[in-house]
Amino acid sequence: MTTLNETHNPARKSWVESANTATTDFPIQNLPFGVFTAPGRDARGAVAIGDMIFDIKAALEAGLFSSAAAEAAKAASLSTLNTFMAMAPAAISALRRELSDLLLQGSQAEKLKGDLLVAMKDATMKLPAHVGGFTDFFTSLDHVTRATRVLRPDAPIPPSFKHLPMAYNGRASSIAPSGVQVIRPQGQQGRRDGGSTFGPSRMLDYELEVGIYIGAGNEMGHPISLRDARDQIFGLCLLNDWSARDIQRFESFPLGPFLGKCFNTSVSPWIVTAEARAPFGVPARARAADDPPLHDYLSDARDQSEGGFDITLTAGLETPAMRAKAHAPAPISRTNLNTLYWSCAQMVTHHASNGCNLSSGDLLGTGTLSGPTDESRACMLELTGGGKQPLVLANGETRTWLEDGDAVVLNARCNRDGHVSIGFGECRAEIAPALA
Repeated sequence: MTTLNETHNPARKSWVESANTATTDFPIQNLPFGVFTAPGRDARGAVAIGDMIFDIKAALEAGLFSSAAAEAAKAASLSTLNTFMAMAPAAISALRRELSDLLLQGSQAEKLKGDLLVAMKDATMKLPAHVGGFTDFFTSLDHVTRATRVLRPDAPIPPSFKHLPMAYNGRASSIAPSGVQVIRPQGQQGRRDGGSTFGPSRMLDYELEVGIYIGAGNEMGHPISLRDARDQIFGLCLLNDWSARDIQRFESFPLGPFLGKCFNTSVSPWIVTAEARAPFGVPARARAADDPPLHDYLSDARDQSEGGFDITLTAGLETPAMRAKAHAPAPISRTNLNTLYWSCAQMVTHHASNGCNLSSGDLLGTGTLSGPTDESRACMLELTGGGKQPLVLANGETRTWLEDGDAVVLNARCNRDGHVSIGFGECRAEIAPALA
């Protein structure tokens, strides 16, 4: 379990002035890891600080790391973070402390800032890790209740939902970093007469989720105990599990999602580490008295008392008309990670409970993070009742499903009194027309 240390001290300030503003996602107390390229710099690991990127490879070449953190710094400077993510939590923490000290006001590193810093506006962000496996969960009770009501009004929620964290194996090859366009998918859609048509999806949707990056992983055949599961979570990102509801609806029974999901999954490029999130832990969602008892492998008192995180998540919709007038995206969803029925650690433990081997860089999606309120509906399926009740935006435009040219922008923020607020950076993607 991660504990608080000097890197969380709210009095710490950086010599990167933009990191000291109240609105930044990336104060010195955060330091999320990612991979970028920029003119004259190949793909390499870095941390975000204010509106700048701190180049770990350049800091290594300048001899700024101690012997205790040099090995971790070398791993974190590579073109993918998998090797770094697989290191022991103590090594990851040691590097984060040294990075915090290098970026602290008064550090000698400031004299080299021209070599160490790259403006975010001048960089291109890459996927931070090679994702060998992607699993998307279905762990919001509010989402499953509303979605079931829309899709099959007479059906109860799946009987296994309260017994285990439900999931399906997604497609790792179509995961893309923020900024990559989503090309409207084509596929078969059912007709009322029992036949089908083939063409562009007419029911394109977003899903506001959090992504969970695996750290060291486990050997095949060796489960991960719930007590150890949190140490297996390297960090979190934002995740938009784009969904073609019409394609998904026609294909899903009896084997589940396929082409309605695997055409694109957008992720934010920065990974917020377990240590950065430590001040924002909360109890996991309490189970109702009449819920089925947990099996031992999914039950742990510490996970119940500390297994949740108070992370506010939002989704905004930017239409072409808004973009033309330079208007900000219209807020359409506001929810919180602490509404999840199953904790992140329970997802990891259940995934490995049959001996499935998780590898460094594997990505788990929480599933749509809807909460109990109307504003916490976290997809168009819920917001429009399956397309029956159009969503009215502040400028008077309406949407039943997403249209070509629309962009969905996800953001997240951690807040707690006595601690500096941290964010995730945005996860944004614009919808392009289907290819002819």
